[in-house]
Amino acid sequence: MGNIVWLSSYPKSGNTWLRAFIANLVADARAPLAFDTWPRYAVDEANPERFSRVAGAPSSDLDVDALCRLRVAVQADIAAAAHGTVFVKTHNLAGSFGGHALQNWTVTAGAIYVMRNPLDTCISFAAHFGLSLDVAIARMADPNLATGNDALFVSEIIGSWSQHVASWAALEASGVMLVRYEDMLEKPLKTFTRVARMLKLGDDRARIVRAIEFSDFKFLQGMERKHGFREAVSGTVPFFRKGLAKQWRERLSREQVARVIADHREVMRRFNYLPAGY
Repeated sequence: MGNIVWLSSYPKSGNTWLRAFIANLVADARAPLAFDTWPRYAVDEANPERFSRVAGAPSSDLDVDALCRLRVAVQADIAAAAHGTVFVKTHNLAGSFGGHALQNWTVTAGAIYVMRNPLDTCISFAAHFGLSLDVAIARMADPNLATGNDALFVSEIIGSWSQHVASWAALEASGVMLVRYEDMLEKPLKTFTRVARMLKLGDDRARIVRAIEFSDFKFLQGMERKHGFREAVSGTVPFFRKGLAKQWRERLSREQVARVIADHREVMRRFNYLPAGY
């Protein structure tokens, strides 16, 4: 059995919130952890330095196929460098690309997958990447969607929202815990206690409550305003924008809602995301 625990989600679905909670829970500090301390508690699989080191060449010179060919070795390197369990962020779907595995299951101990209603995800997705809502909706339906390869992150294989969710949900019986973003908002103590127990981090109520408080959106927004956040794509659009559920009721037109549902109806129904009347 391996020592990597994946922290996975479709982009803009709660992965950063989950990492903030875990970092604050593990540290058990008496004040919210600064952003630059988070990598001590959860590393990023898409870190270009790791790929450059394994490849022996700059990751920026590699295409998507070459990057995916390296992933198993990069993840083995992450596991070998860790002392015990290591939490690893990823936006890759679960599976393979071009015949290359996107996850090294021999060094994997488990995973937490955060999902979010695609009607809300598309709004945050559009704001984060500087897209119109219509373009964001179209990209979230693209089975070939991948992120760019740049100085911050190597390319990740995303696929459509439905494809991504279904790929990780198919592994639930193999140790993948599914968490709904909406439950993180509406039932934080119950939901984050489940997370803590799954990660074998105990169920000390006071400690969990403190970690929830220190990873609260208002804390993260304030810290970003003061110090910035390296994962923000734009200098003008904050990474920690709203952090709400059901924004779609005010932001999306009926036609846009219908398009999202047409693209993702089956998976939305499975996870109780279909609005009444649809």
